Amino acid sequence: MEKSISARAALERLKEGNAAYMAAEKSLVDTGHERRRDTMENGQHPFAVIVSCSDSRVIPESIFNAGIGDLFVIRVAGNVMDDHQLGSIEYAAEHLGIKLIVVLGHTHCGAVDAAINHDPQGYVKFITDEICSAIGNEKDEYKACCLNVRNSVKIIENSFKIHKEEAEHGLKVVGAVYYMEDGRVEFDI
Repeated sequence: MEKSISARAALERLKEGNAAYMAAEKSLVDTGHERRRDTMENGQHPFAVIVSCSDSRVIPESIFNAGIGDLFVIRVAGNVMDDHQLGSIEYAAEHLGIKLIVVLGHTHCGAVDAAINHDPQGYVKFITDEICSAIGNEKDEYKACCLNVRNSVKIIENSFKIHKEEAEHGLKVVGAVYYMEDGRVEFDI
C-alpha cells in the first residue's frame, strides 16, 4: 500500500471504488486475518479522509469499496464540523500524509430533516443549530444537504492548519453526496 498519494489519485480511487460498489452483489474487500495483521504490524496508510454522517445506512468503507486501513473515517450526525473533527483531520493530514478530504453528505439525512422540520432539544440541538446556520431558510432537503456539505468544506478550508497544508502540500477538500436511492456518489457538489 502506498504511504501517500496525490489528492487527484485518491479521488479517482474513490470514484472507482464507488463504481465497483454499485456494480457488486456483495463486498469483495479484503478484511481477512492477513490484512488485519498487516495493518497492525505496519501501521495504517489511508489514502483519504471521509467526514461522514453517523447514519447507519451510510458506510464509507462499503460505499467506496475500501478495506481495512484504506480510509480515515470521521463520523458525526449531519457531517458537521467542530474542533474535534478538525483536530482529527489535521492529524490525518500531518501524520498520515493524506492529501484528500471528502465531506460526504447523503440523501434522506435525519439530521438535515430535523434542522428543517423540527426543534430538537438536548445535545442534538448543537448539531441542528449548526445545520440551520449552514442552510438558512432552505426547505428543500437535497439543497439543504448540499449547503450543509459546502459549509463543512468551507470550515475545513478556513482552518489555519488545513489552509496551510493545502497551499504547501497539495491537500484538497471536496464535498460529495451519497444517494441512498442507487448507491452513487456525486463529487464536487
